[in-house]
Amino acid sequence: MIATRDLVHRRGDTVAVDGVSLAIDDDEYVVLAGPNGAGKTTLVRHFNGLLDPDSGEVLVDDTRVQEDLVAARTSVGMVFQDPRDGFVAATVGGDVAFGPENLGLAHDEIDRRVTAALSAVNMADRREERIDELSGGEQARVAIAGALAMEPDHLVLDEPFAGLDWPARQSVMERLTDLAEAGTGVVVVTHDLRDHLAVADRVVVMNDGQVALDAPPDDAAGELDALGVRPC
Repeated sequence: MIATRDLVHRRGDTVAVDGVSLAIDDDEYVVLAGPNGAGKTTLVRHFNGLLDPDSGEVLVDDTRVQEDLVAARTSVGMVFQDPRDGFVAATVGGDVAFGPENLGLAHDEIDRRVTAALSAVNMADRREERIDELSGGEQARVAIAGALAMEPDHLVLDEPFAGLDWPARQSVMERLTDLAEAGTGVVVVTHDLRDHLAVADRVVVMNDGQVALDAPPDDAAGELDALGVRPC
């Protein structure tokens, strides 16, 4: 479980996250929606210690994130809105393998994870290609594969479909659905709910740094427009 308790994060004089208390179970598919500037990305960057709260706390599996960053970052995989923020290797295969290698896994297990993750984003035959020679959409798919290779308890994706063409979008969506059905928690940060409402367990909408709505998709649907969220 990921849990925040009275979480506050400030940027100078601006309160980006304002007293948010939220719990996400291990097997939930949660859409975190809201207009630009609502605090969505700032909130999820606390889930694995990329940001520190000014007050309040964040727990992963009942352990405060700052007390065990390695455990938090193993349990919570993160895919950034700009995939270039997360690349650490020159080639596709090298980047996807980086996380599992740092877990100290056996070579065969690393290879299995890399193959499965790249297959999930339709890039199984492109392991040796340089990341800097890929298109933006292809880079996004590599970033998603890198997170999948960690086989985390929770996968957090910030606008994961930005730059993806339709086949890639469908492939990734199918993979996210499969992961959720197999028990992986999925958190998708977005302002556009297309595709997600049919599979999500909850829709959480943020506005001005606070949770404005937390409800099942059917209950949330009628309130989304008023909160600046496109339901489809």
